[in-house]
This record gives sequence, C-alpha cells and structure tokens, in this order.
Amino acid sequence: MSIKVISEKCTGCTLCVKACPFSAITMEARPDSKKKLAVIDLDKCTLCNACVSSCKFKAIEIKAEKETSTDISHYKGVWIFAEQREGKIQPIAYELLGEGKKLAQELKTDLSAVLCGGEDIEEEIAHLFAYGADKVYLLHHNELKDYKSLPHTRAISELITKYKPEIFLLGATTIGRDLAARLAIRVGAGLTADCTGLAIDPHKKILQQTRPAFGGNIMATIISPNNRPQMATVRPKVFRKADKKEGEKGELIKFTPVINPEDLVVRLIEIIKDESVKVNLTEAEIIVSGGRGIGDPKNFKLIEDLAKVLGGAVGASRATVDAGWISAHHQVGQTGKTVAPKLYIACGISGKIQHLVGMQSSDTIVAINKDPDAPIFKVATYSIVGDLFEYVPLLTKKLQEIRG
Repeated sequence: MSIKVISEKCTGCTLCVKACPFSAITMEARPDSKKKLAVIDLDKCTLCNACVSSCKFKAIEIKAEKETSTDISHYKGVWIFAEQREGKIQPIAYELLGEGKKLAQELKTDLSAVLCGGEDIEEEIAHLFAYGADKVYLLHHNELKDYKSLPHTRAISELITKYKPEIFLLGATTIGRDLAARLAIRVGAGLTADCTGLAIDPHKKILQQTRPAFGGNIMATIISPNNRPQMATVRPKVFRKADKKEGEKGELIKFTPVINPEDLVVRLIEIIKDESVKVNLTEAEIIVSGGRGIGDPKNFKLIEDLAKVLGGAVGASRATVDAGWISAHHQVGQTGKTVAPKLYIACGISGKIQHLVGMQSSDTIVAINKDPDAPIFKVATYSIVGDLFEYVPLLTKKLQEIRG
C-alpha cells in the first residue's frame, strides 16, 4: 500500500490536516505558488484512509500495490520440523506427522520430516518413518547438534529454497516459535502461530489455519494464498500422534548446509535444566484441575488429594494462577499448557474458551460445577452439577477405599 498527494488537485484547504488522527499531515508552501500543499509524514501515516475521505478534491490517493511472489506452482509436499533435544526427537514431531499425513493425503503429495543434528541423530530416523514420514531430510552439521537460532535458520532456509515445500508445520514450542518466525521472514512465507485446527480448502487446495483470536473469544481461519511455503506452528497435544508402524521405510535425503561465520555469533556453553519445574502436564495421563470455584488457595489441597489418589497431575485455570493461588507451571489453557490426557477432571472451572482450547482434546472429561449453564459442560463427557466441596472429597474417599 502507498499514499500520495496529487499536487495538481491539492488546494491547500487543510481539511486533511484536521481529519488525520495521527498528525501525519502538514501544509507546506509551494515554491511556485501562494497556495500551500499537503505533505504526508510516512513515518506517522498508518494508511487509515481518513484523509482520503475528507478531501473534496480527490487530491490524496491510497494505492494497493499488487502483491508479487514466486511462482507457487513449483512448491509441492507437506513438511514437518522434527524437533530434537539432546539427540531425541520430541513428541510434538509425531503429533505433526499425524496431522501432516492427513493434509498430504488431501493434496495427494508426500509427507516429509526435517531433522537437524549431529552424528548421533541418525539413530532417530527410523522413528520418523515408523510414524508416517515418506521422506526425511537430514541436515548434518556440528552446529546443528543443539538448537541455535541463526545456524538452524540458515540451514533450513537453504533446504526450503532448494526443495520448495508447499506446507511447513512446526511445533509451537520455545524452539519452534523462534525458528518459525525467523524462517518466515527469511523465505518470505506467511506464518500462522498457535494453530488449533488445520485443513485443506477443497476447491483452492490451500491450507486453512485456524487459531484463537481476540483473547480466544473467536476462532479465526487464516490463509496464505500468495506465498510458499504455507507455515504454521501447532501447540503440543492439539493433535494426536500418528499410528506407529515398526519397520516402515522411506527415502532419506542428506543435506549438508553451508553455515556462514556470521551465523556463529552465539556459542552454546552449557545446558542447564530447570529443576524447579516438577509438573509435566503435557505428558500426564490424568489431570485434576481447579478453578476460581475452589474459593481459596488452601482448597487446592482437595484437588491435590484427588490427583494423588488417581496418580495424576494438578492443573489450574488462568484465574487461579493470576490470583497467585498456584504456580504458572500448572496452568492449562490458551496461555498455559495444551493437554490431552486420558482423564481430565475440572473442578470449579466455568470453561471459558481460553481454557477449553487447552484441554478439550482429552479422552474423557469430568466437570464438577454448581452452575448448570457453565460452558465446561458442553465439552464434558460426564457432568456433575453440584458443590465441588461435597463431590471432590467423596470421589477421593471412594477411590481410596477401592485402592485399599
């Protein structure tokens, strides 16, 4: 988009100056006339169109410049980034393979995994084939053994430029978010972050990327029709892992990237694990979560007791975390962890969309809330309309009796 003042039409009436909400227009003297000319400060202008609407002489013009891009017909295939840490592929890679396979089948194309690492990473390749990858692009380099932003961006952008994937999916992890944004800028791609749904448009055959917007109050579907690859990050546990088939084979493509000296400005000295994080909600098979309905931070003891007898983890809503009742490591939802346990018990959680997007993929959901109209009941497998202070202790006691 661009904006310009047509000097032959401008009369210096100052209507545009008064209309501009950003004080981006001033009147300056013309060298050849007593009349003044509107001048737009492009650093302040937001192309809001207020000046165009106010001008009676059609002297200001906003022009939409046609977007240009590479011939996208050469881009084929669905790729996923197989994130690895300490030489082990992370579970998010297998979840992306599961969803990527569906997209690849819709497009009648191949599903490929991109794996970066050092010499020991080749042991992991068989897992990618077992979980559905048709091809594995192996990027071998000592600088790719552990994640560093610049070497990984350089290497994978080279790979994208050479092999031209149509779709590239990454996990919305610390690594995936950093890498995806850098790659999108480097290769000129569109990127949608934190997707909760992916689909192929049946007519246009482009990727439809769905994610929460406006604080989770609506779900927006975003497309990137003019640029390739179409890129998206997906939060862990949003999609199910692909079915594993031992012994599956595929095509291995080894790629040796050129890492430039300017990509090595950061040196990894030591990896120190955060020992304070003792809750791994994303891997828990049973989660018992508490919301504002528990009334007081001390009442999390009820949630902890039920979780303990079930052998599960303790979760929490954002409201309880914001109130300082429990650590943020326990938070489930859009701004916390996305989980998909076999059993999720929600106690005193109303079920706003921000929480639901983080747990609605659970196999079985049990909701306990005294409000019969609570949104949580719309996704619950079993609903208990009642006082959690009555039902949670009863459940705990009964389970303790069963377990002896």
